[in-house]
Amino acid sequence: MIYDNWIPASTVDVVAWCVYVLAAVLFVMGLHYMNSPKTARKGNFVSAAGMVIAVAMAFVKLFIDGNFSKTALVLLVAGIVVGAVAGVVSAKKVKMTDMPQLVSVFNTVGGGAAALVALNDILAGEGSPSLVVLITAGLGVMIGSVTFTGSLVAAGKLQGIKWVKKLRLPGKSVWNILFIVLTVAAFIMLCVQPEHRALWSILTTVFALCYGLVFVIPIGGADMPVVISVLNACTGTAVAMSGLAIDNVALIVAGALVGAAGVTLSVLMSKAMNRPLMSVLAGGFGGANAAGGDAEGPEGTMKETSADDLAVQLVYADKVIFVPGFGLAQAQAQRELADLGELLKEHGVEVEYAIHPVAGRMPGHMNVLLAEANVPYDELIDLDDINPQFPSANVSLVVGANDVTNPAARKPGTPVSGMPILDVDKSQNVVVMKRGRGKGYAGIENELYFEDNTQMLFGDAKASLQAVIAAVKELLA
Repeated sequence: MIYDNWIPASTVDVVAWCVYVLAAVLFVMGLHYMNSPKTARKGNFVSAAGMVIAVAMAFVKLFIDGNFSKTALVLLVAGIVVGAVAGVVSAKKVKMTDMPQLVSVFNTVGGGAAALVALNDILAGEGSPSLVVLITAGLGVMIGSVTFTGSLVAAGKLQGIKWVKKLRLPGKSVWNILFIVLTVAAFIMLCVQPEHRALWSILTTVFALCYGLVFVIPIGGADMPVVISVLNACTGTAVAMSGLAIDNVALIVAGALVGAAGVTLSVLMSKAMNRPLMSVLAGGFGGANAAGGDAEGPEGTMKETSADDLAVQLVYADKVIFVPGFGLAQAQAQRELADLGELLKEHGVEVEYAIHPVAGRMPGHMNVLLAEANVPYDELIDLDDINPQFPSANVSLVVGANDVTNPAARKPGTPVSGMPILDVDKSQNVVVMKRGRGKGYAGIENELYFEDNTQMLFGDAKASLQAVIAAVKELLA
């Protein structure tokens, strides 16, 4: 070391370990703060501070050890600058409706980075790596590579790229099994024959990349939020494995936290959609939804209403429940919905917002969207707490929510059977704002739209809400 006479190596290692532990503590605190929308912003700042500290310590240790060249230093700094700029710009410009795609892209970058770090740890150096390094780094390569290609396909599907959405994979089960077997076999050979580690690590990478493709290609868009969560867990796990390989506490803790949070979120989302998580991991998720199919459809006809009629119902109601969905996010109508809620509350109407766990494309999507419009947190009510209140609601206004309100979920034999739904149909009156007469992600008609107590207001949600607000103001003038 070039600074042995300045600071003893043991002292540097102890200080670095303590700083990384501090960063890990900040990661844990940040994750804890994210449990509530009220403290989520603070959680982001705390976690970011932990990462800044960890990166700074890594640079300090690198400088003290002297294990770098000027070229490497320039590349490192350039990479950090480019990555920081790209992250800030993309995060500021992305719409809330495009957030899942951004998360997928970040998963791609994270998984790819973890795989490259692990590959370098396997291939670098003169002698053969230890078995522990081969196992941890090999797992990092496998999981990171799967995440890389899988997240790319997921982002393409969510973005609506036509050729990605049209990708089909006949015999998907065969391809899944084939590439799982090949990937695991190459990984085992990497551990058994470290003298040929270049060959086996490359094969492990290639097979894992292929599995990432065949895993995600067959999955439908309705099921993609769960897949993103699973891939997010994979990114964290790959980072943790890379951290174990290079003996970095911060990477181990950060990766483990992301992995554990991703798994927990995946399980919760699967339960919310009544879908088995194991079928997601097998790459067979989405088959039922893709097939979608209530051939006969519900009986009856849709009854249309107008903005003026809806305004009258709302003004003379005692209790109104708003049910926002992805259509609200697409129309960027959250502020209009919040303004309508404030108008009604000033008039003495009780207003609440019913939030389904998968109302948007990601858990918490609706919470964040409505928080942007300054909707009070105590008015955002989760599914379990709001369902008993629907019978007492004079009007339930559904804005762009489809499958999560479909009473067909209570019947067997439909693509949404068993899925927990918002009991909107039990309200005294229901008005649904919808762009058109199309079906939801599940591919079936929503039986709610044909109920006797349901009326439809077709059109862009933002324009419709603006018309309702104008009509309400006129009534209250």
